[in-house]
Amino acid sequence: MFGKYIKNIFHGRGRKKDYLIDIKLLENLLGFKVKNSEYYIKALTHRSYLELFPEFEKSNERLEFFGDAVLNMVVAEFLFRNYSTQEEGFLTKVRSQIVNRANLFVCAENLGIIKLLLYNQKYIDQTAEGMKTILSDAIEALIGAIYLDRGLKYVKQFILRAVITPSKQHGNILKDQNYKGQLLELTHSKKISSPRYIVVSETGPQHNKEFVVDVFVNNEKLGSGKGKNKKTAEQNAAKDALSKIKNSPSSS
Repeated sequence: MFGKYIKNIFHGRGRKKDYLIDIKLLENLLGFKVKNSEYYIKALTHRSYLELFPEFEKSNERLEFFGDAVLNMVVAEFLFRNYSTQEEGFLTKVRSQIVNRANLFVCAENLGIIKLLLYNQKYIDQTAEGMKTILSDAIEALIGAIYLDRGLKYVKQFILRAVITPSKQHGNILKDQNYKGQLLELTHSKKISSPRYIVVSETGPQHNKEFVVDVFVNNEKLGSGKGKNKKTAEQNAAKDALSKIKNSPSSS
């Protein structure tokens, strides 16, 4: 049932069962055979897991950085080739919708990555909001692992199947969910100062933080938002501001 062991870090003194990979489950998820399973274990190791097993030394953060670049490149090429009549602004907005954390979280849920993810449950709230960041990060890290293990051909196939196609099917590919961008465009059109985002609070442990951000325009607070990272909180604050502007009497 299980594949080969990862490096025997404990040199025979540890609990080997903690270092097993279900190769068949991983390959079913990916849709192809893996060559070097260590890439994927690293991709699926959240930094909170290092508190349980510090012998792992490194989490998936470097692979996440690399996978993010690969994902953006593949999605950009897909849009460039398939939307040949669209201008750069459209392509940029659509790409941001495909690669944003909310969409990657949905992709991760659809794939069932949680079944393979290595993380410390003590610090991670297993709700949709609590898992959103680590699952979206895991998708990016997994993409980095695929590229290193099997190359560009396989990573393109995976991104098309697991990320781009579901976005198109659910209609998300053409929805502008970049609320910060929308708010910025609105302020420019009204010829007023650009939105200013301020972190009001940062609470919780390192692995499960919550940020609260307020957005101001012309020194007036227009909205507030929460999120597991600053970017998400800022987007939610901008969304709140847009909703209030839309529903205000002066906008009618």
